[in-house]
Amino acid sequence: MMIHSLALPPSDAQVDAWLAVLTSAAAADLPQLPPPSRVEVAGRLCVTPARGRPVLWTAGAGGGAGESEGVAALLLFTEEGNTHTAFLDVLTVRPGARRRGVGTALWERVREELLADGRTSVAAMLDLGGPGQAFAEAMGFENVLQMAWYAQDVPAGAGAPAGATADGPAQPPATPGYELLTWYGLVPDAWAPAAAAAHAAMEDAPTGDMDERIQTWTPERLHTLQQLILDRGGDMITVAAVTPGGEVAAYTEIVLPDPEGTSALQYDTVVLPAHRGHGLGRAVKRHMSAQAAARHPQLRRIATTVADENGPMRAVNEALGYRRERGVGIYQIKL
Repeated sequence: MMIHSLALPPSDAQVDAWLAVLTSAAAADLPQLPPPSRVEVAGRLCVTPARGRPVLWTAGAGGGAGESEGVAALLLFTEEGNTHTAFLDVLTVRPGARRRGVGTALWERVREELLADGRTSVAAMLDLGGPGQAFAEAMGFENVLQMAWYAQDVPAGAGAPAGATADGPAQPPATPGYELLTWYGLVPDAWAPAAAAAHAAMEDAPTGDMDERIQTWTPERLHTLQQLILDRGGDMITVAAVTPGGEVAAYTEIVLPDPEGTSALQYDTVVLPAHRGHGLGRAVKRHMSAQAAARHPQLRRIATTVADENGPMRAVNEALGYRRERGVGIYQIKL
């Protein structure tokens, strides 16, 4: 089996070959979901991640520019405290090439890279019940964080707030004691310190037995990670509930990896401990759905992952109409 390393950034032909593998695998494994977008795939392959060093491989005879039988993408973290571990972002084999040793050959190349770089563990997110789970368990991976995908449908016209008139859209009802703000792209500089402080509240989110450590949030780190989404061709919206004193009490983020696509990803939703019990989680997420639909009228689906043990967030999602789609887990192996 020929395994080829891809130089960064890959060529257009290599991106197309990579996309073809992901598209064929998705059609076989998750036919109910929208197919991968070239904008998202090209962005992830061609724009260097902020958190580490990427390494890409393809399996096949074409050096990554022709038809590939499989692909793998590894992120070697360079963040302080995480240089011992890594994340296997992709290891996918075209359905017609499965059970021929392609996945094993790719994994062996990944494992060689990990050991050569001094990594002692690697993790991956895998759908439960699919071929990825069976393969990972055969290689020795274990599920260290049980999660699930949840999705919310966005009806056509959902971006028009209730009570809108010919003079303009009505403002959403204010949450008593808080103001809801919407930011497109980067959080404004004036709010970046408060937003970064709010991100630190993610430290109490379930992480299971993952080796990866949560990083300290600063305004600079917040802007760097947000800019990466934009540089990859995506769009990002943040809705925050703020206090009169300038504190971000709660926030939620949504990302459209392809702004022209019909699907979005719900990123973090956080309510700071001192402000819980006031319905802020539902308020920011409800407002976010309306703002995203107004900005992107073609949007029809918002998906997110929630850890099984995160009962409060699952309750918020259920109240807003999210439905559980499928189980997923963070799988990890010690090397």
